[in-house]
Amino acid sequence: MTAVKKIAVLTSGGDSQGMNAAVRAVVRSGLYFGLEVYGVQRGYQGLLNNDIFPMDLRSVGDIIHRGGTVLQSARCKEFRTLEGQQKGAQILRDRGIDGLIVIGGDGSYQGANKLSQQGINTMGLPGTIDNDISFTDHTIGFDTAVSVVVDAINKLRDTMSSHERSSIVEVMGRHCGDIALHAGLASGAETILVPEVEFNMDEVAERMKQNFAHGKRHSIIIVAEGVGKGEDVAAELVKRFPTNDPRVTVLGHIQRGGTPTAFDRNLASRLGDFAVRQLIEGQSDKACGIIKGELVATDINTVVSTKKPFNMDLYELALRLSQ
Repeated sequence: MTAVKKIAVLTSGGDSQGMNAAVRAVVRSGLYFGLEVYGVQRGYQGLLNNDIFPMDLRSVGDIIHRGGTVLQSARCKEFRTLEGQQKGAQILRDRGIDGLIVIGGDGSYQGANKLSQQGINTMGLPGTIDNDISFTDHTIGFDTAVSVVVDAINKLRDTMSSHERSSIVEVMGRHCGDIALHAGLASGAETILVPEVEFNMDEVAERMKQNFAHGKRHSIIIVAEGVGKGEDVAAELVKRFPTNDPRVTVLGHIQRGGTPTAFDRNLASRLGDFAVRQLIEGQSDKACGIIKGELVATDINTVVSTKKPFNMDLYELALRLSQ
């Protein structure tokens, strides 16, 4: 692959806070290094629709603090086919665009990998609140999502204490329990249920009983959606602890919204600039990430074929501190 002259940027899959900061960094760094920069509306669907437009400094003014994505996002079944991938690559070539930066999760990375196989220089940025991308300690939006959950738990704790009830909070995390883990530790939750760790509902109920017997006025249980529905957990607890009347809160897509934290803005800015510089240096088919504070670029094939390990040390810490 050769160094690029014209690059494009798109956001794909579920939105995450900090995507706009990443788009801003890609555009401004690209322009700084003398590249032409284009935006693709609505992800891979917009690419196949040729919904591509030139971006300048004003295109990304006043967006670093905004949630969501100004480029918007959409699912695209057609792009999963070889014909769709070939069509997308040809559209980029017809416009003279030889580099594409994709901001998204696992599926978005796989799309970037397919375009690379069609001769397009590609870079992937980890834009997902779930923190489930390997070869990066943090994904863009994860820190903000955890902060949103912690803020919600703080509010719930006030009302639960007033009524001496338990609160079950269902958070996102179908395959990865990082939001539940980090939010649970930060908010002092008594129980954290994640898909990576088996649990015994009898033990969960017994812990809740002991907490109330020792004078606690509330109990917080965080459930990652990969474990099951919060309502189902509540029903099982009531069977074992009938005198407690748990309330279930499903935070849902509120976890994706809101102003990104300073951490996510800085992470997105660093990764966006890094992706541009990687393309300029002739790199392609890489996933950009951060490990122990250092920016890294890893083959996308390696990233999408590797499951991110769960932090059992942090989980056990949360368990010790919940006693």
